[in-house]
Amino acid sequence: MGRARRAVVGACAAAVLLPVAAAGCAAGPGDGGGKAGEKGSERTDARGGTRKSPGARLIGDGSTAWTGAQPAQPRVRKLAPGEKPPQFVVFSWDGAGEIGDGLFRHFREVGRKYDAAMTYFLSGIYLLPESKRSQYEAPGHAPGASDIGLLTDAHIEETVDQVRGAWLDGSEIGTHFNGHFCGPTGVASWSKEEWKSEIAQAKQFVQRWKTNTGLRDAAPLPFDYDKELTGARTPCLEGADNLRAAARELGWRYDTSGVTEQVWPAKKDGLWDLSMQLVPYPGSDREELTMDYNFKVNPLTTPANAQSQMRDGLLAGFRRAYTGNRAPLVVGNHFETWHDGAYMRAVEETIKEVCPLKDVRCVSFRQLADWLDAQDPRTLRALRGLEVGQAPAGGWGAVGRRGSGVE
Repeated sequence: MGRARRAVVGACAAAVLLPVAAAGCAAGPGDGGGKAGEKGSERTDARGGTRKSPGARLIGDGSTAWTGAQPAQPRVRKLAPGEKPPQFVVFSWDGAGEIGDGLFRHFREVGRKYDAAMTYFLSGIYLLPESKRSQYEAPGHAPGASDIGLLTDAHIEETVDQVRGAWLDGSEIGTHFNGHFCGPTGVASWSKEEWKSEIAQAKQFVQRWKTNTGLRDAAPLPFDYDKELTGARTPCLEGADNLRAAARELGWRYDTSGVTEQVWPAKKDGLWDLSMQLVPYPGSDREELTMDYNFKVNPLTTPANAQSQMRDGLLAGFRRAYTGNRAPLVVGNHFETWHDGAYMRAVEETIKEVCPLKDVRCVSFRQLADWLDAQDPRTLRALRGLEVGQAPAGGWGAVGRRGSGVE
């Protein structure tokens, strides 16, 4: 089926120099969501973490450790033929650093309160002290070069604490890579092998943060990052083709570095394409990308309407899916205070409204990929056949059934 094209307003077309709290722009600049089909699931209670994990196996210099299966994960099951799918919503954060404004901690608390697992795309360079910045060698750039700032030693420690707690909450730790280079000499120009170098460095900064910071007595991050890291979002949504080629060889499962419509995802180059989406921009006939930065640079946005425009746009997209094709809604954000924090409030209000609703699962990308992998291919084909906002003409009972005409 053909997909009607919709306008994107205000995509960030070039690299933007952002404050440390905001890891970059996109498109140009808790707990898991429960058992599929049921509200709530059996979970391990893991609120906040401890200094030591019984039975933990330290990895490398002790910056990370294998502590067993991640707590607070939803059970996954296959939909029965004709069963209405859950409405998945993914809230994700580019850069994911804590700089003392409390936003990382705050949204972890929001996630726990509203049963929302999230994905935090950690910038690896955020765990590298300024004194060691020359360790980072971005493809095509001088050692130590970066288009985003590095964190202070105190903020590195705070970031590690929040990353540790987020994983124990049940959320996912992905990557936003390192130096956030956009434009002609940025990530769009990188080859597959250069992406592999960038990924290896991002992982190394996470796996050796104790050595680099000297905080050897601190608790480790409670996961093996080689196993935890299965997906990413590229800076400015650039360079995704070669990134996917590298990611596929590394065994990753998804990529969210694109722009799409509100339809059910398919695999692209062997990875689930879990891109952000276009949703209505209130008061206009245009649509906007589901990211705070893009609402910010939309020419129809003003300081006075910033919060309501993003909140109402996200809610309009949510309702269109929830009452229509049930396609997952993917939202991207930064820990920032643009327009006096308007977008942070908009995201929080959206979480509060949608995550408690019946059949809604606010999940991480990894949890969404788990669910997609568990489904019957015939059911997924039927779901992908539904257009934006389109509910099955014959009702959900026929979807995925052999001979139904909606396979």
